[in-house]
Amino acid sequence: MSVEVQRFDDAQTFLDEAGPYLAEREAEHNLIFGIASTIVVDPDRYATRATPYLAVVRRDDEVVAAAVWTPPYKAELSLIDDHDAIMALVADLARVPVTLPGVTAPPAVARRFVDAWSARHSVSARLSMVERIYRVERVVAPSDVDGSMRMATSGDRSLLIDWMRAFMAEVHDDHDDGATTALVDSALQTGSRVFYLWEVDGRPVSTAGVSGPTPNGIRLGPVFTPPEDRGHGYASAVTAGASQVQLDAGKRFVFLFTDTANPTSNKIYQAIGYEPVTDVDQWTFEPGGAS
Repeated sequence: MSVEVQRFDDAQTFLDEAGPYLAEREAEHNLIFGIASTIVVDPDRYATRATPYLAVVRRDDEVVAAAVWTPPYKAELSLIDDHDAIMALVADLARVPVTLPGVTAPPAVARRFVDAWSARHSVSARLSMVERIYRVERVVAPSDVDGSMRMATSGDRSLLIDWMRAFMAEVHDDHDDGATTALVDSALQTGSRVFYLWEVDGRPVSTAGVSGPTPNGIRLGPVFTPPEDRGHGYASAVTAGASQVQLDAGKRFVFLFTDTANPTSNKIYQAIGYEPVTDVDQWTFEPGGAS
């Protein structure tokens, strides 16, 4: 009983085939759902470097794994219990004519993939971030934060670009200013991502983005407050407000990711009702050496 990798050129077809498997653990797979859903409504969003990689692994026609990769970002792997499926993805991703910068996956899956990829390509692998997936069904909004929330518009483009570049520089070691500008422009032009702004006396002080729908939910992020405006609860307020808008619109869940090394963000999200689901590991590949 061998495994077989099947690639897809069309994101909707990928979702049709992978969706039932991914939906069994919707929270854990919210990022894969979200990336594919974004490609459906905005096909050019991730086509700047290479055609997005969308694949499932089948054993006897049953889906046992899924993966997406949108260069220059890291590949995203699903939960995978089948060791042969992981090895099949290692072999298939090696055929893509673009250098794989890293992988994000559940810890056990990531470790197996990283060990196999490092041995095959003589690269070293560094655990660059441990993220935690959170889910909320009922928001507990903070009551003592000054200001109010509004949806960002095209008039906020420059602000959003500046803030998203600052956010990426803080949390990603492989950020790309051009890709960040494209993210904001795509969001404003297609609606694939909606940004909300928290304002105090008409001055924006924090933002939260919402994108990547899943069958029953949607993902929130990024959340950013400039350093000079931190410590006033603005991030909590805009996160709670943006989350409530999604629930009011009929979503059952809202998901978000945090860096487990940042105790402040993990604390504030739990205070407004977010509950931890599971962790995922980000690994970065670097030339030479062994992992």
